[in-house]
Amino acid sequence: MNRILIAEDEERIATFVDKGLRANGFTTTVAADGNTAFDYARTGGFDLVLLDIGLPGRDGFSVLRELRESRVTVPVIVLTARDTVRDTVAGLEGGADDWMTKPFRFEELLARVRLRLRTAVAAPEVTVLRNGGITLDLRTRKARSGEHTVDLTAREFVLLELFLRHPGQVLSRGQILSHVWGYDFDPGSNIVDVYVRALRKKLGPGCVETVRGMGYRLP
Repeated sequence: MNRILIAEDEERIATFVDKGLRANGFTTTVAADGNTAFDYARTGGFDLVLLDIGLPGRDGFSVLRELRESRVTVPVIVLTARDTVRDTVAGLEGGADDWMTKPFRFEELLARVRLRLRTAVAAPEVTVLRNGGITLDLRTRKARSGEHTVDLTAREFVLLELFLRHPGQVLSRGQILSHVWGYDFDPGSNIVDVYVRALRKKLGPGCVETVRGMGYRLP
């Protein structure tokens, strides 16, 4: 299943694209600012990025330039309200694989996404994630802690996968909510804490560390 990062700060557009891609079988994550988009995109956990140019914090041109300077080769389709030839050329020369001007029809976006995914050079697919004594098989959806098989709910599985793909990185509650639950939950909800406690109970108390005032991380 292809994973797509949607870097878009306008909630209406982000929700529209997110729902459409999920309905067509993609796994999506939304980033509402440039710094978050850059942090997510450079992890290597995505097959394609939809990148808005007018992002707060760090604009799309900066995100794209720094990704390419970091040798991140994930395909990037730029979404923007800017329609001048100069901007288009700047985006493509900066490393974008495609360029779509807002407003756009979802059917065209979907076609371009599928095209880029077909033509991208596929990296060897990672099917088992490991950290310390914890393993997660993405094909069988089985988790193990040491020699013991652990049964996880669907949300627990996605949460553990997120931690395993970002070992040592502090993930805020907002980032976790966005990735695991989308924007279906109030950012003030304690649902993240509840699920982290569930993982600790099943995998061991030290499997996820609390970083006070910041979030959680996999040691």
